[in-house]
Amino acid sequence: MEFLYNLIVVLHFVGLASLLGGFIVQMKSPDKGVNPAMLHGALTQLVTGVVLVGLLESDVLDDEEAPNMTKIGIKLIVVLIITALAWIGRKKPAPQVGLWATIGALTLLNVVIAVFW
Repeated sequence: MEFLYNLIVVLHFVGLASLLGGFIVQMKSPDKGVNPAMLHGALTQLVTGVVLVGLLESDVLDDEEAPNMTKIGIKLIVVLIITALAWIGRKKPAPQVGLWATIGALTLLNVVIAVFW
């Protein structure tokens, strides 16, 4: 079961890389907006995050402490907002600077919460 957990963690990081990479790749572009990498990364982060918490809460992993549900709840709210914004922006024509910047800022916020909390 530990292998499955680690595999889901890797997929969670791939989702983060896709979401943040989709944001960063457009920094110099005049037509900033939501690209497919951002949407797919947000969806991957959402699904794998829920699965990770489910695995931790199910007690199938040995020697794992219970997750901080306040932290998980805040991170879930942030990723739901990111996913909703990416979903809304997926069909809108560029430029979408405000939407693009909000998604990027919220993504960085989720990383900061994950690392420092």
